[in-house]
Amino acid sequence: MSAGDLAAVILSVVMIAVIVALALVVSALLRTLGELRDTLESLEGEAVPLMGELRDTVERAGAEVERVDGLLDTAESISATVDSASRLGYLAFRAPVIRTVAVGKGIGRGARRLVGRPATGPALSERAAGRGLGAGPSASSRPPSRSGRSGRSRRRAA
Repeated sequence: MSAGDLAAVILSVVMIAVIVALALVVSALLRTLGELRDTLESLEGEAVPLMGELRDTVERAGAEVERVDGLLDTAESISATVDSASRLGYLAFRAPVIRTVAVGKGIGRGARRLVGRPATGPALSERAAGRGLGAGPSASSRPPSRSGRSGRSRRRAA
């Protein structure tokens, strides 16, 4: 056996070992691909029904959002109606209530005057003192100002 024959035998053995190693790698790869295929099939079996449930849930959520939107629109409408009714009631009853209170107050004052009770409140006590209704202190009863001006002219000057 010559050196060339020995090299050919060694090369043949190495090539057979490489082919066996590649066969084992391909076999392991095929086994892994089979497991991957089984996993994908089980995942697909679970995911497809879940996607259907998800689609149903999204549709129900959309319907609920539309229903809540309708409720909000109704609540806004009711709020606007109550607001306008409140404003209308205020405008309708404001003047009569004020007049009724004023008439009641006037009747009470007149009744007190007829009965002879002392008047109460600043306006009535001033009238009882002879100064007139709402006239306030007279100019002669005011203390003299430092500048010699009355309060009205002092305010205008400032």
